[in-house]
Amino acid sequence: MKLKKIAASLMCADVLHLEKELRRLEEAECDLLHLDVMDGIFVDNMAMYPEMLENIRSQTSIPFDIHLATITPEKYVDMFSFLKPEYLSFHIETVKDPVALIEKIKKQGIKPSIAINPETPLEMILPYIHYVNMVLVMTVHTGFSGQAFLKATLGKIEDLYNTLSIMEKPPLIEVDGNINIETIQLMRKSMPDVFVLGTSALFYNQDSTNYTQRINDIRQSITTMR
Repeated sequence: MKLKKIAASLMCADVLHLEKELRRLEEAECDLLHLDVMDGIFVDNMAMYPEMLENIRSQTSIPFDIHLATITPEKYVDMFSFLKPEYLSFHIETVKDPVALIEKIKKQGIKPSIAINPETPLEMILPYIHYVNMVLVMTVHTGFSGQAFLKATLGKIEDLYNTLSIMEKPPLIEVDGNINIETIQLMRKSMPDVFVLGTSALFYNQDSTNYTQRINDIRQSITTMR
């Protein structure tokens, strides 16, 4: 059984007190920092530029999980590779030659990941799943926090889970978008490997900062469903 990972979506954290937020996430033994890079073109929002992530990198040893919600991701690979993230996700919807981009990421010593939007058919990524270390399935529309979980994505997650289950070395499945104890329950038959926690499960009510308890509650809910 693969060890499940928790990724904290830093876009949802208190950006005015990031240093404190990072300390709390370290204390909670968060596995990854999920960092959304948005260009205002692929999605109607902008977020997280290289200097900001460089500052975050200088303050924590938590591995980076960078999600490029951008067009021309090739350009952004060059822009962010110096941060040496553990994972770097690009959207299949934005790439003409996914294999070339995957190789470009690998040459930087980074694990490549393919991201797929809720409305995009799973078939678009299937030719490339043997080349990547992770598949990021968006369970909300990319771009903004606070959206409702799209139950229509459950079928996609299940189909992906079944497809990967017959592979000798399958990539991880990561899910992002209103992930909490209730929505994780919906995925119990096709349990993903990496759960991106944002406002609904981790960063709600930021005056109460017991992230350790919140993450432990999520871990416990996953364990009891195995």
